[in-house]
Amino acid sequence: MKIDKMKKEDLELLSYKEITSLILEEKGAMNTLELFNKIAELLELPKSSIEKKIGDYYTTLTTDKNFLLLEDGKWDLRKRHTSDKVAKADDNEEEEEEEEVEIKDEITEEDDDYDSQISDDDDFDDGDDDLKDLVVLDEEELELEQ
Repeated sequence: MKIDKMKKEDLELLSYKEITSLILEEKGAMNTLELFNKIAELLELPKSSIEKKIGDYYTTLTTDKNFLLLEDGKWDLRKRHTSDKVAKADDNEEEEEEEEVEIKDEITEEDDDYDSQISDDDDFDDGDDDLKDLVVLDEEELELEQ
């Protein structure tokens, strides 16, 4: 049965994720706003609720593994796309992680050079002198001062 032909009462029993799956199955890839507007239309939601709920809806799409955000900004069902596309995205993530490790290694080497330049005789102010005059008060003492 087409989603447009379903009764509102039947649609209300479904979650937004389930309705989204039905819409994408029938209509193909759509962006977030188009999807949510279609849901609002089917459930006869007021326009004000769209603004309030679209952020949560987007979060739902991004956390659910059944949906895939395509390069053009449209959502589609993950099952429609080959694992090659997903693998390419994973490869890019691995490359980024390798770059981060290289950057961290460079920073560590620079830190080692800096540490070797500092001698034990250098004056180091740890700030403890600033705290010597501080006094800890309990609640009763605070009430007496007021």
